[in-house]
Amino acid sequence: MTSRGLAIVAALALAVGLPSTADAQLPTTTQGAPQSLARRVDQLGAAFPGRVGIAVQSVERGWRTGWKEDELYPQQSVSKFFVALTAMDAIDRGRLSLDGPVTLSRSDLTLFNQPIAQQVLRQGTYTTTVEVLLVDAITKSDNTANDKLMRVAGGPAAVRRFIADRRLGAIRFYEGERALQSRIAGLSWSQSYSIGDAFYRARDALPLTLRRSLFERYIDDPYDGASPAAIAGTLARLKRGELLSPASTARLLTIMSNTRTGKNRLRGGLSPGWTLAHKTGTGQILNGIQAGYNDIGVLTAPDGRSYTVAVLIKRTSAPLPVRMALMNEVVRSVIAAHQAEPLELTFR
Repeated sequence: MTSRGLAIVAALALAVGLPSTADAQLPTTTQGAPQSLARRVDQLGAAFPGRVGIAVQSVERGWRTGWKEDELYPQQSVSKFFVALTAMDAIDRGRLSLDGPVTLSRSDLTLFNQPIAQQVLRQGTYTTTVEVLLVDAITKSDNTANDKLMRVAGGPAAVRRFIADRRLGAIRFYEGERALQSRIAGLSWSQSYSIGDAFYRARDALPLTLRRSLFERYIDDPYDGASPAAIAGTLARLKRGELLSPASTARLLTIMSNTRTGKNRLRGGLSPGWTLAHKTGTGQILNGIQAGYNDIGVLTAPDGRSYTVAVLIKRTSAPLPVRMALMNEVVRSVIAAHQAEPLELTFR
């Protein structure tokens, strides 16, 4: 491992009083990835103060490595990626069009992050297009745009069908943002929760013991759970053009490259000339513990070769800079392995 990588691993460990992982016994993988990258991912995963899964896959060569990459982790807004895939597939099949009009009303509003709600509340109804919903759901992580897009594309059943038909692997999809966030909190959705702080007040009124029990249950068996390995594989298939038409593949990756959220998650580790098309996900917090802090994406080198990366944090109370340092270093590790590849002839 490079001195920079060791320093960051040590910093992650020291931040919570853990021993350095330089001397620790780490699990190994046999996925065919360059040894330096596999070791580095193992060390970063072991050092992180929380439950994290990491997967890295070469788009062109197919090898994969990771840390606890086959477990299920809360997706949170990463699941918007699968809504987008389903919507783009419907466009490819002629069931939807990017410029097709969509009208939203107050009954479509959700909770948490929903910038589009301002337009709806100001006008009573707001007419936009499928493409705007798609862009807002991915780049702004707008919950209302996402849930409306999901319904226009056929609802939760259509998303699950896309995942199953394409055999994408260990990926669950729940009922959209309103239903998911309500269930995590121990509530049944009421449309009144979409306005102001009504959801927070209803959530805070529940007994803390009940909230904690439901919160931990969600972490252990997330309703929207997905494995980093399955997500990395899906991203690789998208990049190779195996899931959508060439036009839809290019459009979706372009939208993801303009994501505004998570500027210092995976994106913080980029080197000059490298690009990232990605989607973040951020979950609820209870007693300082967060269930879901994620970023997934396609990382492309200046020479055109690509890698898919999925970092999903299931449970952590680590400070944000520590989480970001982990994601930054995963990307830096991929870049370092890519740059060293001509010199590294030994693979796992």
